[in-house]
Amino acid sequence: MQKLHLVFGGRVTDPQTLEFANLDEIDVVGIYGTYDEAEEAWRGRAQRTVDDAEMKYVVVHLHKLLQPE
Repeated sequence: MQKLHLVFGGRVTDPQTLEFANLDEIDVVGIYGTYDEAEEAWRGRAQRTVDDAEMKYVVVHLHKLLQPE
């Protein structure tokens, strides 16, 4: 099975949660075939917004959602 990883982010209502303020403004960075590629994309995007505590980017393991074990 191919292991897919989704990287996305946006403004959150509270920096300690993953509740996004406006779903219409979610920034979908991309889908990657390896965790290393996804982490590199996540790190690049997250570092651009490091001074904004309300911006959060995440890596989602799509393969775990598609085929839960």
